[in-house]
Formats: sequence, C-alpha cells, structure tokens
Amino acid sequence: MDSNNTQSPVRILVTGGSGLLGKAIEHVVTKQGGARDGEEWIFLSSKDANLTDLAQTRAIFEKHRPTHVIHLAAKVGGLYLHMKENLQFWRDNIRINDNVLHTAHEMNINRVVSCLSSCIFPDKTTYPIDETMIHNGPPHESNYGYSYAKRMIDVQNRGYRSQYGRKYTAVIPTNVFGPYDNFNKENGHVLSALINKTHTAKVEGSPLQVWGSGKPLRQFIYSLDIARLIIWVLREYEEVSPIILSVGEDDEISIKEAVEKIAETLEFKGEIVYDTTKSDGQIKKTASNAKLRSLLPDFEFTPFPQALKETCDWFLNNYDIARR
Repeated sequence: MDSNNTQSPVRILVTGGSGLLGKAIEHVVTKQGGARDGEEWIFLSSKDANLTDLAQTRAIFEKHRPTHVIHLAAKVGGLYLHMKENLQFWRDNIRINDNVLHTAHEMNINRVVSCLSSCIFPDKTTYPIDETMIHNGPPHESNYGYSYAKRMIDVQNRGYRSQYGRKYTAVIPTNVFGPYDNFNKENGHVLSALINKTHTAKVEGSPLQVWGSGKPLRQFIYSLDIARLIIWVLREYEEVSPIILSVGEDDEISIKEAVEKIAETLEFKGEIVYDTTKSDGQIKKTASNAKLRSLLPDFEFTPFPQALKETCDWFLNNYDIARR
C-alpha cells in the first residue's frame, strides 16, 4: 500500500470497528492471517468518538495518526426505521462522512476506502445495476435520506481526487450478514432480524411473523467475504469509481427462500405467516459483480447455506451479548 508517510508501521484506522463489517475485518486480520508485517490495525467504535462532531473526529485522528482509513461508520437501521427517520439518517451520515473525509485530507492521509450501499442506486432502473448508474435517478423513497448521504461520498471522493490527487474510493456491498450484526427484530438488517424472529418463534412455540410478502429478491453476502474484499480494495484497487462487492446475479434469492432456509437451519417447524400489510421495500436491486470478477476472477464466496449456519450458530452462542 502506498502512503505519504514513509515511517513504519502502516497504521490503518477502521471507523465503525465494532459493527458488522468492522468486526469481520478484525476477525480476518487477527484470526485469519489477513494482516501484513508492518501493519497496525486500529478499530474505532462510537464509544471512542462521536464522528458527527468535527472536533471529536479530529481528536481521534490526531490520537492515532493513521496512514490509511477504512470508513465504515454510519447511522444505519432496518427498512422501517429508515422510513420513520429519513431526515435524521441524512443529517447524521452527511456529518459523519464529511468529518471523516475532510479530516483525512487535512492530515495528509492519501488512502481512504469508504463503504456505500446497494440502496443508493435509482429505484427506477434497468438490471443488473452497475457502478456507472449510481446517480441516474432518485433512490427508493423508503430510505432516501441514507441513500443520498451515501451517494455524496462518491461526489466527495471525486473532488478530493481531482483537486488534491487523493486516492479516496468506495465499495458497494449488497445485503451483508454475519456475526456481530444487529439482530433487532424491527431495526436490524433483514436476514439477521429474521434469524432472531425465527429463534423467538421456535422458543415460544408461536407462528413466525414475516413482514412483507416475501417476494423481494436480494443478493446476500457473508461479512467475512466482504472483509477480505475490502482489504484487497485498500491494497490493490486504484480507481476513484466505486466497486460493487457482491455475489453473482445467479445467487440472488427471495426473502421467502431466505426465511425457509433460516427455518431449516434453526429447525423451526411452526407456521410461517407473511404480513402483506407491511412494506416490501424495493422488490429487487440486482447488482452486477462483473467489474469485481474482471479484477479478481478467482475469489471464492462462502456458500450461502454455510454462511447462514455460521451466523445462526454465532447468534445462538452469543445470544446474551448480541445486538437484538
């Protein structure tokens, strides 16, 4: 990895280090040999600094003096929380992103990889979605605040590249799941919320209530796979244009199929009821991973059943500490 700072070690600061992707990167770095000699990895949580506050952001950067940044921190939530608080998602995420990127620039940090989301793409579009289509139209109305704030990272990255030559870029994962996710039944990501709901229904002997029709299609990707890919982007990817990190189009499954696989994994034998009075959100947002495959053709994704079992096992084994 390049750096304007020639001193060793390379110090990689990960914002959002206690979240789903931060914990996955920490796992890959500390337990799967993902760190290189001379690298120091620093994982921040919201307890270390409130990144919506510029002074606190500058202070934490001054404390650790990173040479590289992986920016994962964000105000996040499930579909229904987004629908209720779009404005707050916009304001908080704009502040966080501007504070992190501009502080990195002020401290002469030349390499930043930020994390976007597949929800940033236009609601009305052609499929599959690719990296050139981010700004082609409005995002889905259910989470427009978060989506527009995330889009602005791409605008900022291009500005820092064109005006100052910074190597700031972004990744766009599809629907990520895995250990350390938010399993809250109302505000968690869809797969993790469903894991919690299914476990509760099994324990209580009650029907499993699924919000929506089960028809939407999603490309689910395991957090440990995304972690390995983000580390590769930090070290090897040179473009300012974002890159989609996703399983292939053929791996897309419906929410109903995901529910059935969760029920099978957790050995839930009860009734499954779909509440069609609840919103489905976007029906599909199929993304192309052709760019990723052209650059990294041999990367092997964890099979969905294996990744789901590992996530369910983690949830059950860490039930008392899991975010739920």
